[in-house]
Order: sequence, then C-alpha cells, then structure tokens
Amino acid sequence: MSNSTTYTDFVADLPLIHSFIKAALAEDVQEGDHTSIATIPESKIDNAKLLIKDNGILAGVELAKLIFLQVDPKIKIHVFIADGALIKKGDVAFSVQGPARSILKAERLVLNCMQRMSGIATQTFELVKLLDGLKTKVIDTRKNTPGFRYFEKWAVRIGGGINHRFGLYDMILIKDNHVDYAGGIKNAILSAKKYLEENKLALSTEIEVRNFKELDEVLTLGGVNRIMLDNFTTEDLQIAIAKIANRFETEASGGISAASIRSYAQTGVDFISVGAITHSVRSLDLSLKAG
Repeated sequence: MSNSTTYTDFVADLPLIHSFIKAALAEDVQEGDHTSIATIPESKIDNAKLLIKDNGILAGVELAKLIFLQVDPKIKIHVFIADGALIKKGDVAFSVQGPARSILKAERLVLNCMQRMSGIATQTFELVKLLDGLKTKVIDTRKNTPGFRYFEKWAVRIGGGINHRFGLYDMILIKDNHVDYAGGIKNAILSAKKYLEENKLALSTEIEVRNFKELDEVLTLGGVNRIMLDNFTTEDLQIAIAKIANRFETEASGGISAASIRSYAQTGVDFISVGAITHSVRSLDLSLKAG
C-alpha cells in the first residue's frame, strides 16, 4: 500500500477492519451513548469537520470513512485531503453530514485512530526524507500496539516506509534468543531449514547476528534470505556489508535514530528497522468540530 491508498487497496482486509471497528465501538459505547441520547433529538441531522491542529502527514482518512459508514450508513463524508498528504495547522481534512448522534458515536474512534496513524506516518516520512538519494529503505518492527498493528503498519506505508513481517506467522526471523535456545547459529539455521522443508512452507528466512563471529557462521552456512546486523557501529556495519557482498539482503537495527540514520544508510545496507516509528510516536493533534 502506498501513500496514495484507495479503498480498493485494502478491500481484501475489510473483514479484519470491520472486526476492529466493531470491537472498538463495543468497548466505548456498550449499551449506548447516554449523553448524546439525552441531549440530542434522534432526528437531528448536522455537520462536522476534521480540523488539523498540527503539521505533518495525514493518515487514517480511509479508515475514518469505514468507521463512519459502519456506525451509520446515513453519514456522508466529503474528503478534501487524502492519506499521505502534507498537512498544516488550520487545514480541514474532510467534512461529514448525517445524524448528529451517529457522528458523535464515531468521533472519538475516528480521532484516536487518525491521530496515532498520522503521528506514525509523519515520523516515518521524516526518516525516509533523511535517506533521499540512498537505496536504503526504512522498515517497521513488531513493536506495535496490540490490536492496532494492522493500522500502525498501514500508517508506516502511508509515510513512505516498508513493512517488515506482520507477525510470527509470515516469516522465519531467527533472533538472539532463538539462537541461544537452539544452541547456536548452525543449529538454528539447519533446524529452520528442515522445518520449512518438512512443512512445505515458502517463508523467507532472516537471522540476527550480534558480532562478526556469528556473521561468519551465517556466511559459511547460508540458508537465509536476509541478515540482520544488530547494534553494529557504522564502522563495523560497513565492514559487514562488504563481507556479505550482496549475497544476502541486509538489515541494520538497534537504537538507530534520526540523528544517525543517514550515516547507517551510507554503509549501503538494504534496510534499517526502526521500532520507534510505532512504539514511541507522538500523535498528531486533530479535532472533529460541529458545524
């Protein structure tokens, strides 16, 4: 999914999205929005607009459309700014018209999702921008909010980043604990290869290495698609990339920040994984206002 996401890009995932919306509304509304029911006539039709109160990258518009539609099909949304666009304080992303009670029922879920997704998209965009002219891609991790992973990874794509594996089920990623529990690099790689063959699984395999000794073992054994070089200095990473010599994809990880990301990318590494773009992001300030 790119930063020009449209409805058709995620139509296959609609059951997952609808399940999330249903669960989130059940958590928030339960037997009813008593305040709105008590103060607003059921027949009241009104308008609201999504106000931008921060600068950044907008994300979550397509999700907002689905939330409003699921809350009440009578709500109409008119989009002025699409996902992936640069936004500034004072912009209006969209307007909605429909039953006032329904707009208010959807309001907080829409804002919670869009504020977090926009924060993630903005932080991802800022890192991607720092790598202009280099081949290295910014990727996310599994350091996500439980139950909201799909949307956080969606936001990463809107910001110009690339998703790593979605979960434990769609890739073999042998990390330090796997290596230690398995009794070493060789045991871990050979066991993973045997497992894939026996179960006829076509999953890619990545292995994390912590030092040159482990890297040399992987280079001798092979049997992987990507090598993650964890907590290497830029100097050591450059040496490691030269040793790997394009035989495997390469990924750098471990505390890489906006201040250091370009120097890591200049080593020629293929990917840099940054957990902070999902686990330590500042949400963008957005507001849904009547009128």
